[in-house]
Formats: sequence, C-alpha cells, structure tokens
Amino acid sequence: MFDVGFAELFLLALIGLLVLGPERLPGVARTVGGFVRKARASWNSLRHTIESEMADADLSAPIKQAQKEFTQIGKDLSDISGLNSDQSELKTQEQPLKETEGLEKAADQDADSGQEKDG
Repeated sequence: MFDVGFAELFLLALIGLLVLGPERLPGVARTVGGFVRKARASWNSLRHTIESEMADADLSAPIKQAQKEFTQIGKDLSDISGLNSDQSELKTQEQPLKETEGLEKAADQDADSGQEKDG
C-alpha cells in the first residue's frame, strides 16, 4: 500500500527512539499498532460489505432478466389463448352449419329410401 520496506521502518524506529526515548517508545508503538489494527479491520469490513452488495447485484440481474422472460411468455400464452378463443368461436359458428348439413343428408337419405320403397 505505502511500499514501506525494512530500511524505512528502521529509520522511523531510530527517529522515534531519539524523539520519544526508550521509556515511552513501546507504549507509543502499542498505541499506533492498535490504531493500525482498527483501521485494517474497518477497511476489511467495508470491503466485505461492498463485495457482498456487488454479489447481490450480480444475482439480481439474472432474476430481473428471468422475470422479463416470464412476463413475455405470459403475454405470448395470453395471445395464443386469445387465438384459441377465436378458433373456438369459429368452431361454434361451424357447428350449426354442420348440423344443417347433417340434417340435409339425413333428409336426402330418407327421400332416397322412400323412393326405393315406392319404386
């Protein structure tokens, strides 16, 4: 992150020893270490939260896509059922025609059988 190597850490420790003295340096180092630990924990928590939100966003996109597809399928099915209802209306209109044709055939057959009996 900061690219601090061993030489830089040694130089900081030497300056700290000269400025603070050997009695106060361990307490200050402990306090700074605690702050660094808390900062890392906060950063890791924030990173974990962001990653989980991104994962949730990645999961919600396919769900939204599937929802759109299901909606389209529902519309297609309603269109098809609308066509089926139109076809059923045509069939109900054809049924009286078939019934009249059937009656005409029966009448023709009765007429033919009557003529055969007379003849």
